[in-house]
Amino acid sequence: MKIPSAVAQYIDHIAVERQYSESTCRAYESDLTDFAVFAAKRERDLVTEVDLDLLRDWLWKSSQAGLGPSTLARRSASVRGWSAWLAQNGHVPVDTAVRLRSPKTGRSLPHVVQRPQMDAMLDSLAELAATGDPVALRNAALIELLYATGTRVSELCGLNVDDIDLDRLTLRVVGKGSKERVVPFGVPAHSALVDYLRLGRAALLARGKETTDAVFLGVKGARMGPKSVYNLVSRLLASLPGGSAQGPHALRHTAATHLLDGGADLRAVQEMLGHASLGTTQIYTHVSTERLRESYRGAHPRA
Repeated sequence: MKIPSAVAQYIDHIAVERQYSESTCRAYESDLTDFAVFAAKRERDLVTEVDLDLLRDWLWKSSQAGLGPSTLARRSASVRGWSAWLAQNGHVPVDTAVRLRSPKTGRSLPHVVQRPQMDAMLDSLAELAATGDPVALRNAALIELLYATGTRVSELCGLNVDDIDLDRLTLRVVGKGSKERVVPFGVPAHSALVDYLRLGRAALLARGKETTDAVFLGVKGARMGPKSVYNLVSRLLASLPGGSAQGPHALRHTAATHLLDGGADLRAVQEMLGHASLGTTQIYTHVSTERLRESYRGAHPRA
């Protein structure tokens, strides 16, 4: 089997059978397509011609091209998963990448929005929403919900009206691996959602050509996509003085950190965020500890 054909079949496998997220499939496809080009330049066209030295050379070339440790680790994971799939399905006699090591990645602390900045941004959005503009109503509800629940952008964009329980103040979201979970939200998010669903969403829906059950709609009345949410949140965060956080995931980081700052149980935060591993959630305890250190150094006379 030729390498490009094997790559295409593997991507179909992880998308359909393994149910990897769209973003993961795109990333893996990009990595493996780059490897296929690299192999072709070295006159390796068949999967049986792929050996450990070729894989190591590809990763080395990637590092020389300036790719960061996290990208190199993902590339290693991409090709190891592909190699294992080739062996399991009899396309190659052995798993070539079983001895391929992933580069170690340094884990940096996520950027979070400070409480005063978050309050100022939400207050500004509420003022704009008070004008009755449907887009302003949507933006206020969207940001309130992202901050209140810590949901991923893909989860937020996938929300349908029936997924919201306004009486119990909960959302039903579908996360990674098609796993469902119920996430609570607070009174301010409830108020913003009610206003948007009652006034803003109906106005946006009227602009569309088709009916949709999506909660958050774009200016043309269709379901809002992750890129639109990313652009909106990035623009809002960029306007904050001294802000270093970027993109919607910063609000997920912020929600988790503020929950732990307020005394929330780590396991509860893990369940709320939909993390498979508690270790992923624990990164936010380090953020809270570092914030405490900064406050101490700035305030204590003997710091």
